[in-house]
Amino acid sequence: MSSSVLYDVPGPRARVRNRILGAATLAVVAAIIGFVVWRFIDTGQFSAAKWNVFSYSAIWERFGQATLATLAAFAVAAVGALVLGFILAIGRLSDHRWVRLPVGWAVELLRAVPVLVFMLLLYYGLPVIGIRMSSYWAVVIALVLYNGSVLSEVIRAGVEALPRGQSEAGYAVGLRKAGVMRLILLPQAIRAMLPVIIAQLVVTLKDTALGFIITYPELLYFARLLGSNGEYGSPLIQAALVASVIYVAMCLLLSYLAHRVEIGLRRSPKASKVAGAEPAGQTGTDTELIVAQRGFGKNDPGSAS
Repeated sequence: MSSSVLYDVPGPRARVRNRILGAATLAVVAAIIGFVVWRFIDTGQFSAAKWNVFSYSAIWERFGQATLATLAAFAVAAVGALVLGFILAIGRLSDHRWVRLPVGWAVELLRAVPVLVFMLLLYYGLPVIGIRMSSYWAVVIALVLYNGSVLSEVIRAGVEALPRGQSEAGYAVGLRKAGVMRLILLPQAIRAMLPVIIAQLVVTLKDTALGFIITYPELLYFARLLGSNGEYGSPLIQAALVASVIYVAMCLLLSYLAHRVEIGLRRSPKASKVAGAEPAGQTGTDTELIVAQRGFGKNDPGSAS
């Protein structure tokens, strides 16, 4: 019989109450959605005249180009944010105070400044001092700075959450701190924090929409441009709905890819051996497996005697 130690199993009255609350919440949400749809119908938002613009292939080609521009900015920003996140996380975990403190201040500063402010400073502020930057790089650099600082805290938290015995076992076999971090701590922290990392990358993807303010021709920029076109009846809501569907599709695709990566990491030979190597509760299992795979041993000059 399975039971939880975190909360009491709900009794008959609690189950009935939860079902009633769930049904009431579902009814309220359905009523709100129904009201919005009714207002759309009542104001003619679903009329053929409003959607006629989407019968032109050129409009869909422009949507495709805007989507590719969004993905181009996201791809570079995601890689840059991950790289910067690792660098800042390692800096914050440094044993040297002269490294740890400045990196910590930089992380706090980058996290405190909104992404949009970064974009405005890079695109409109730098020309004041004679430095001009394209809207693409303003969007990418702003996303890298903000999301890289957030990811650094995620990675640092994942490393510090690991049992202390993991690093101690690495030092015991002669690994230096760089080796312990690279071979033992970071791989485990990434596996543990992967859902949070992917969630932040989804935020990065959605934040590319802020680029429309500095005239970067991404998806939201084109949707706003199309929606303000009086020649086609100003289909603002229709363009926003189409753009929203594309954003949702991209986010779902990113989440699916992350899910496949997470499954692949769980099914990897290393993870399988770690799971079945020793009883639960013992630390150092990952370390011992890495030591065995790397060939460290008693006769290794680099190992501890």
